[in-house]
Amino acid sequence: MTRQIRLNAFTMNCVAHLAPGQWTNPEDQSAAYVHTHHWVALAQLLEAGKFDALFLGDIIGIYDVAGGAPDAALRTAAQVPMNDPAPLIPLMAHATKHLGFGVTLSVSYEHPYLLARRLTTLDHLSQGRVAWNIVTSYLDSGAKSLGQDGLRAHDARYDRADAYLDICYRLWEGAWEDGAVVRNRETGVYADPARVHRTTYQYDDLRIDGVFQCEPSPQRTPLLFQAGGSDRGSRFAARHAECIFVGAPTREGLRRTVAKLRDALRAEGRDPDSVLIFAMFTVIVDDTAEKAHARHAAYRERVSYEGALTLLSGWTGIDLSRYAPDDTLDYVDTNAGQSALASFSKLDPNKTWTVRDAVEFVGIGGRGGVAVGDAQQVADELQAWMADTGIDGFNLASVEMPRTFQDIVTHLVPELQRRGVYKTAYAEGTLRDKFFHAGPTLRAPHVGSSFRRTSPASVDIPALTK
Repeated sequence: MTRQIRLNAFTMNCVAHLAPGQWTNPEDQSAAYVHTHHWVALAQLLEAGKFDALFLGDIIGIYDVAGGAPDAALRTAAQVPMNDPAPLIPLMAHATKHLGFGVTLSVSYEHPYLLARRLTTLDHLSQGRVAWNIVTSYLDSGAKSLGQDGLRAHDARYDRADAYLDICYRLWEGAWEDGAVVRNRETGVYADPARVHRTTYQYDDLRIDGVFQCEPSPQRTPLLFQAGGSDRGSRFAARHAECIFVGAPTREGLRRTVAKLRDALRAEGRDPDSVLIFAMFTVIVDDTAEKAHARHAAYRERVSYEGALTLLSGWTGIDLSRYAPDDTLDYVDTNAGQSALASFSKLDPNKTWTVRDAVEFVGIGGRGGVAVGDAQQVADELQAWMADTGIDGFNLASVEMPRTFQDIVTHLVPELQRRGVYKTAYAEGTLRDKFFHAGPTLRAPHVGSSFRRTSPASVDIPALTK
């Protein structure tokens, strides 16, 4: 059977996501991110192109590592200003029928009860089309903005995230049994109290003792994405993720990342092929290769080197403005996002990156690969990346909004469909149904499924202890 390609669109509720400087193009509409019509039109375009989902990234804080100040980020709109992505989902869900919505929410800054309640609400309003990209956050500025002294240590953030997910599973899977919602108009009983259970749990600063307000949504637990690339992040992903988001600038680097994640899944006792892996990628496609390459060259002229350096400094936690452009980029563990620096300096031993190389690379598409050409050439490239690396699909970023996605829908999607490697119609059901064709809710051996109650009796699940 021909291997199918899955596509998600990847963006943020901001001006300059992964293409700093492109907002200066009079044709670019990314500054319309504050308007409802911008997001509704994007969702409808993506659904016309049979995209699986719109993946919404997010950060808490501002990129102030470069130069030790936020000035460069503010000048270049390097992921600032940035609005909350979650309120966009009901707008877009109302305007579509099948498109999924992945939302990035951090476990570091709010109580799990509130986050679980928000995601349940979004899953209800979208009829089961929500995914949660679980992050622990990596900007010190975000921690300080929310009253903390700074980020917790890298691995400690994941230890706490494991406990955080245990609480969420208790709320989503264990608080309300199947059948707890009666809705009996004759007796006046909406929910059976014997089938709704109090959640009690404590780990470090995470405490809960109460009844979850929300009745189960179509998926109960939203489809779970995760993007941790460090050793600790990979173990977290292997325990919780149903889909994993990765980024590497070369095929060799991506191949190593995927192999590491499949090994981590085996170690967790899960089928390594039961989790879908999506790679960050950017496509510039047109009806001729000459047009595509001419546009790519024009985009390169517009790249803000300062904006790209600001982003990469924030991702790595290293002030790259202190280095000369020709200095080599050696791998150093930091308390920020370890996978960002590793993707350039460690994963592909056959290439030595300078600061200039890395900054110029991330100026279009961040840390992912880039394909430029006509539909046939780009389709060949996507299929080659999948065959060489073992990924299941791509999170496609835009360079020019919304033209990048318009060109993909107009030129690339029909070519992929002609080759029989891309769907011509959506499957029915929730987002989890569409991805795995195994029902709307978590299934064993995923750890979350073990929290489901099947009767009014208590479920004996040991709590994590510190």
